[in-house]
Amino acid sequence: MTAPDSIPAAPYDVVIGLEVHAQLATASKMFCACSARFGAPPNTHTCPTCLGLPGALPTPNAAAADLAVTVALALGCAVSPSSSFARKHYFYPDLPKGYQITQYDRPLATGGALSWRAAGRTCTVRLVRVHLEEDAGKSLHEGFADSAGSAYLDFNRSGVPLVEIVTEPDLRSAADAAEFARRLRATLVAIGASDANMEEGGLRCDANVSLRRRGEAALGARTEIKNLNSFRALQRALDFEIARQARVLDAGGRVHTDTRLWDEAGGCTIAMRTKEDSEDYRYFPEPDLPPLAIAPDRIARLRAALPELPDARHARLASTYGLGDDDAAAMARTDATAAYFEAAAQASGDAAAACLWMRGELRRRLEDAGLAIERSRVTPQALGALVRMVSSGVVSASAAKRILARMMATGEAADASAGAEGLLQESSLDAIETLVDDTLSKHPAQVAQYRAGKRAVAGFLVGQVIKASGGRANPSAVDQLVRARLDSPVA
Repeated sequence: MTAPDSIPAAPYDVVIGLEVHAQLATASKMFCACSARFGAPPNTHTCPTCLGLPGALPTPNAAAADLAVTVALALGCAVSPSSSFARKHYFYPDLPKGYQITQYDRPLATGGALSWRAAGRTCTVRLVRVHLEEDAGKSLHEGFADSAGSAYLDFNRSGVPLVEIVTEPDLRSAADAAEFARRLRATLVAIGASDANMEEGGLRCDANVSLRRRGEAALGARTEIKNLNSFRALQRALDFEIARQARVLDAGGRVHTDTRLWDEAGGCTIAMRTKEDSEDYRYFPEPDLPPLAIAPDRIARLRAALPELPDARHARLASTYGLGDDDAAAMARTDATAAYFEAAAQASGDAAAACLWMRGELRRRLEDAGLAIERSRVTPQALGALVRMVSSGVVSASAAKRILARMMATGEAADASAGAEGLLQESSLDAIETLVDDTLSKHPAQVAQYRAGKRAVAGFLVGQVIKASGGRANPSAVDQLVRARLDSPVA
């Protein structure tokens, strides 16, 4: 990483690494035919295999393997032609077998990186590995009459296919960690590997963080914050933990290597248990599964099917349309946003103005309505037509906002909405001249002030003409005519 966004007050370097778990977009689970769909009644998507019953044998999901390879290729990883599964042992109520099938010493892919530019700097986060594994079930601690003394278990999620993406400890601030997660999510969605819905647990982060004295090479004692399921929670949890560790070190104390949970309500991390090492999990090869073989032609086919990735799209939009970094990043955020922008830019003939409306008024109204851009009733061609009407002086910028509101509600074209609202600008010089003459006759004091040298009063008079027109008079034409009248010799 270069030029971290923030550092703790004391003289420490922040060192952060992430482990990101994303649910793969398959119809069925990793090792059985049960549905992987979210939201079903508890324990209705289960079978002997995902419940870990004696005698049940796992069968790998080929679609999950393809999606995991696609993730690895999109991130520039080296895909192994042969990887293997292992058993990771830990005892938790929502893990029915007492172990998780994952990958350990022979992962699906290694290496790779995710880079982006922001605020004039390039950020690069290297990856350690990408591997396949199955999810655990879910413990339910709230919502039941006896929740104070009991917990319930839902095994619908048990066995759902996950891809785990592990970074090197390259991140140097909580803000950069959150941005990495955002950009990784955008990549996963763009390639169709995951919907990465964080509210449904489709994307979760474990964050490892430590501090070291500035200039030292050795890493400090790290803590792990588990199951962060929003970008806001990730950044807040890391900011808190960085400050907490700095206070401990400043007081001459020692940071304990532990696993912590984020308390959203309290705004703090809470120690959960001593952090495990790999030895504690007693990994050994999964005896019921052969090595996972990925043939070269299969890798080539998946590589050829990759869509345009967000970073490449960002660079293309910036180059093609002359957008700055922030604008290009906003327009490249999703496939739908980029497609909408390019169509609106073409329809308007002004890419910068189309981008401005998309990032401003259109975005605000979509957010207020809770709509994604692909569900907007305002088509990109309709927005482009509205932008063109503003730039040609057919409607004013302020009137265009009212027109857009009507377009959002009705789905009408820009000209139809402008006509229905009576907001088409009056550009007829004869009509405007009449308004100008009438306005100047009603404000003789201001006319005299202007002719006495107080030139700024012209703005007031222009405003009065536009007001008299009901906002329909073309401001440029009004300004020219008002100043022409004021500068003409007095009869």
